[in-house]
Amino acid sequence: MTKQLEGKVALITGAGQGVGRGIAIALAKLGANIAVSGRSPGNIGEVAEELRALGVKAESFLCNVKDKASLEKLVADVVAAFGGVDILVNNAQEVPLGPLLAVEDEAFEAGFDSGPLATFRLMKACHPYLKRTGEGVIINLATSASERWDMSGYGCYGAVKKAIRQLTRAAAAEWGQDGIRALTIAPHADSPGLKAWFEAKPDEAAAFFKTIPLRRIGRCEEDIGAAVAALCTPAFSYLTGTTIPLDGGQANFD
Repeated sequence: MTKQLEGKVALITGAGQGVGRGIAIALAKLGANIAVSGRSPGNIGEVAEELRALGVKAESFLCNVKDKASLEKLVADVVAAFGGVDILVNNAQEVPLGPLLAVEDEAFEAGFDSGPLATFRLMKACHPYLKRTGEGVIINLATSASERWDMSGYGCYGAVKKAIRQLTRAAAAEWGQDGIRALTIAPHADSPGLKAWFEAKPDEAAAFFKTIPLRRIGRCEEDIGAAVAALCTPAFSYLTGTTIPLDGGQANFD
């Protein structure tokens, strides 16, 4: 396999499981060194070991993305360990689900703190390093839930993720001259969170599944991770500012 990302440094939040882990493995298989960030020392430590077995440098970093000081320390520690950041993946997110009358202010605030605010802070903190080579890439995560015709139960979640898409567009427009590309992906993946939702709401999940043209949920590494890794390669050096739905054709982002 061609190591198209050899020598690049990727910082991934929420990388201890699910989509974050899948992206980390896919990037490592293309040669990228990985800063594995998350809240569970056991999970991120295990992922870092997996990645080192693939022949790349990988270190784990504890971080609370809702805390500004923790984010600043994360970037400083990653730069000290790896020398810089070439790829930033903002994956970590607390999800505020439920009808508007049922979602408490604290849950909504946690969604914004862990989502758009953390994304905003990390993009700014990593900007000096992303621009060094003129080949920096930012991957932010959104959701097709923000495009549902019936937003019942998903209003707060959709609002949080819509904000991230706007930040991505702004970063692409403002930092393109710095050689930084910014993209949003909206994945469906067999992550622990999605599996828990399937178990909690089997009828809704069954109906949801039927709306996916490819009739399957994406695999964290092979479908989502591999796509992200490809987007970070020179082959996609002219692509920026858009949302890419990795959802089997379900959502319409037009």
